[in-house]
Amino acid sequence: MMSASAKPAESTMDSRAADPVARRAAAAPRPKDLLAPEAEAAVVAAFDQLGSFVVPAQQRTVEDLMKEMLRPMLKSWLDENLPRLVEGLVRQEIERVTRARR
Repeated sequence: MMSASAKPAESTMDSRAADPVARRAAAAPRPKDLLAPEAEAAVVAAFDQLGSFVVPAQQRTVEDLMKEMLRPMLKSWLDENLPRLVEGLVRQEIERVTRARR
């Protein structure tokens, strides 16, 4: 027979078990908590809200806006750095292969 006080705890546990973020957070070993549990819950709730935020005029999420903002920066970085990176990696691989044949 269960007491009345046991039922709310079970429903809380059931809701946490259904939430994959809560499961990962509960399972992750943390050497020392930086936030109080209440503050951490508020932060998680705020990020959940922010992630589902939709700009009403265009029905775009914050994620869509971030992709749009980051795309030109990423393109610029790749244009500047990718040729040099690829060239260096190809040179290293050619040197490795030629040394192996000797």
